[in-house]
Amino acid sequence: MCGIAGWVGTSPPELLPAMLDLLRHRGPDDSGVHTEPGLALGMTRLAIIDLVTGRQPMSVADEGHWIVFNGEIYNFRGLRAELEAKGHRFRTRSDTEVILHAFLEYGAGCVERLRGMFAFAVWDRARRTLFLARDRLGKKPLYYWQRDGLFLFASEPKALLRHAAVPRALDPEAFHHYLAFGYTPAERSIFDGIRKLPPAHTATLRDGRLTFRRYWQLPPAAPADVPRASLEETAAAVRDELREAVRLRLESDVPLGVFLSGGIDSSAMVASMREVTSGRIATFSVGFSRAFASYDERPYARLVARRFGTDHHEEILEPKVAELLPAIVRHFDEPFADSSAIPTFIVAQATARHVKVALSGIGGDETFAGYPRYLGVRLSERYARLPRWLRRGSAAAAGYLARDSDSSRNWGDRVRRFVAGAEAPMPDRYLGWTRFFGPAELQRLATPALRAALGPGVDAAQRRAYAARGHDDPMDGAFRIDLATYLPDDLLVMADRMSMANSLELRAPFCDHRIVEASLGISPAVKVPGRRLKGLLKTAFASVLPAAVLSHPKQGFMIPLGDWLRGALRPVMEELLSPAEVRARGLFEPVEVERLKSDHLARARGHADRLWTLMVAELWMREYLDRGGPWSVR
Repeated sequence: MCGIAGWVGTSPPELLPAMLDLLRHRGPDDSGVHTEPGLALGMTRLAIIDLVTGRQPMSVADEGHWIVFNGEIYNFRGLRAELEAKGHRFRTRSDTEVILHAFLEYGAGCVERLRGMFAFAVWDRARRTLFLARDRLGKKPLYYWQRDGLFLFASEPKALLRHAAVPRALDPEAFHHYLAFGYTPAERSIFDGIRKLPPAHTATLRDGRLTFRRYWQLPPAAPADVPRASLEETAAAVRDELREAVRLRLESDVPLGVFLSGGIDSSAMVASMREVTSGRIATFSVGFSRAFASYDERPYARLVARRFGTDHHEEILEPKVAELLPAIVRHFDEPFADSSAIPTFIVAQATARHVKVALSGIGGDETFAGYPRYLGVRLSERYARLPRWLRRGSAAAAGYLARDSDSSRNWGDRVRRFVAGAEAPMPDRYLGWTRFFGPAELQRLATPALRAALGPGVDAAQRRAYAARGHDDPMDGAFRIDLATYLPDDLLVMADRMSMANSLELRAPFCDHRIVEASLGISPAVKVPGRRLKGLLKTAFASVLPAAVLSHPKQGFMIPLGDWLRGALRPVMEELLSPAEVRARGLFEPVEVERLKSDHLARARGHADRLWTLMVAELWMREYLDRGGPWSVR
């Protein structure tokens, strides 16, 4: 696992060491550079595989090709044997060298043979060509900037911002997306001019021109006339797939552990891990004090730890978020409003004290239907067939009776969101449930100046994903929206930044592309029998997991943010979102921000996610636009 950076063109020689210094948290074990006229490549290394000979940048024997690589290739041993049979000779035991030889053998098509997480750059000296690639789901990041004959790339924007020519102007389209969904989109960054190589893409830079190729996408659903396997056969196949994905991710020359929340995903991983290893398994959980018991899954994590004999560790998350928030914002470089980043940072910090690699259950909700909103899709289809007078009566009653709560299952908010979008067609209905600020809310919130900068639409990627739905079931379209956008652009970004902030490598078996492909071939009715979320996955592991783990409702990796904003975090909120500060920024209407705050503080309506979105945005702008960030060059 590494941080990578470099350029093609002309830059000061001191730039590359400065860029790498900003990526040191991603790889504190080693660093390396390769420079030649018109090119610089650099990396910082977190040594996981081939600790002795796996240094980068790495070249082939004649030094005509050089690579810098961030990630892990889980099938590298088999691919190496295939390449050796074709005459390739290796000097190291690393997966990095396997990628380089695969590129020499298969060209740009090498990425289709890689199973893992990766972002890498290969320099072809003879052709004066830079080849860039990113894994299918975007587990590893790659940012770039290009102007006036100079092309820069890096694992994180902060390294690009080290160059004095890279501007810090706000990208209005990315900011619009952030306000809508809490994160920036796949191909843009919050900085105007800094872009991301999207997941499942390669790019080739030749003669100053950058060309792109998409090499993978979510597969279509199986045709209706394909014979369906029985539930038992399907469950057995799922268990086999996960076991293999876990087995591959145990490849490491250093100790590794597991994030164990107590939910079905992480519990299934521990069960699968125990099936393929008899050695020590270290598990790590975070929890809360009694005051926030509805958010605490530690009792279930302990059941799993005892069942499989793990070396279990726990951390109590106290509301000291004000101290963590600036560091978290700096590690993202972009505004990021998913408050699950806080417990993710804490558990990564705790885990990194014991191991350098951890497995995570990220992706299980999207692949095997874990979110209550998926049931909302099914219910809303029936609700839409009710007479209009009955729907309107239900909406009025919900508005009167639904009350928000600070528990992890806020049914008042869920019911209100459900009925508010019930009249809309799919996918508008589903997208409305996932937005922080909808179009009407942004109209009230944004000042005229901001409204003029915001584009007409912000959800084109989500709509494209939904259009590919299959199984004659809109729930499949909801899965695809989340797999194409929310998982790569929110959850995997969070996993990468918060783990790398603590020099910890995080591996996600549920995000194995073969598991994703297999899951989309399964009918939603099989994955969610009746109203049983993750019913198929629970069936697959019913014989080995504790009954309490299988039966307790989903809680999610959440924090009691609503309560904290009325308590320990209230001073931070009041300072960041004071009328004077909001007015001076000129982006949001102070009256509307005050309404959100007063409603939330009075418990009239919960606005924790919206307020958090605005707070993070303000803090980010102070760090990166007002002060230029701690990495600016003047």
